[in-house]
Amino acid sequence: MLNANGTPERFAQYGLPVVADSLPDWPGPLAGVLAGMDWAAAQGATSIVSAAADTPFFPRDLVSRLQAATGPSGLAVAATRDNGELWRHPTFGLWPVALRDDLRAALKDGLRKVVQWTEAHEAGLAEFSTDPFDPFFNINTPEDIAMAEVLAGQA
Repeated sequence: MLNANGTPERFAQYGLPVVADSLPDWPGPLAGVLAGMDWAAAQGATSIVSAAADTPFFPRDLVSRLQAATGPSGLAVAATRDNGELWRHPTFGLWPVALRDDLRAALKDGLRKVVQWTEAHEAGLAEFSTDPFDPFFNINTPEDIAMAEVLAGQA
């Protein structure tokens, strides 16, 4: 399933269901997670894994590592360390569908910070190496595209 707002036909070539946020005013990444959880619940699934579309080098073992790292609520997010400092990459996560009503309420109450919600639910951390580069590098600018081309030669 692809979460996207706007005209879903622009993604027709991928052959995936396209689901828009269910809350108004595009309240951020957590709204996309909620849309995925709602869609998955209708399919009978118990959890979803999310990944950002602008991150071409995310780890191939993302799902298994997230599953192994789940916290007490069944939630897990990806993380890396840079010079000893922990960096969460919460758009890469394992999200139990059972938490969707709590997430919906939090979003309606104005919560927008992914890390704040995941920490409140004691998300486990699946830590990934940044050697030879951060696998969660994302593309936002033409310079990032140029860097991705260089990194693709190292991947």
